[in-house]
Amino acid sequence: MPERSRKRPRDPNELGKQLVDEATGVEPKYDPDAGKDPAAVALGRRGGLKGGKARAAKMTPEERSEASRRAAAARWAKRPHTET
Repeated sequence: MPERSRKRPRDPNELGKQLVDEATGVEPKYDPDAGKDPAAVALGRRGGLKGGKARAAKMTPEERSEASRRAAAARWAKRPHTET
């Protein structure tokens, strides 16, 4: 299984060096899809595109309303509370 945690460095100095090396041609450009199976990527994307619509089509109007009410409550709960 490929190493998934190998992304860009978190250290700002290392990240800066990597970006400069890529810009000057010392290092190859960073490819976030390197090492991924294209068939698996396409399959996951396709499932993500149809998932919400297929789920909503199976729900009754009351279930859709309840799901949207819970989603709105979750979004409002994430808002920072500022008092004026």
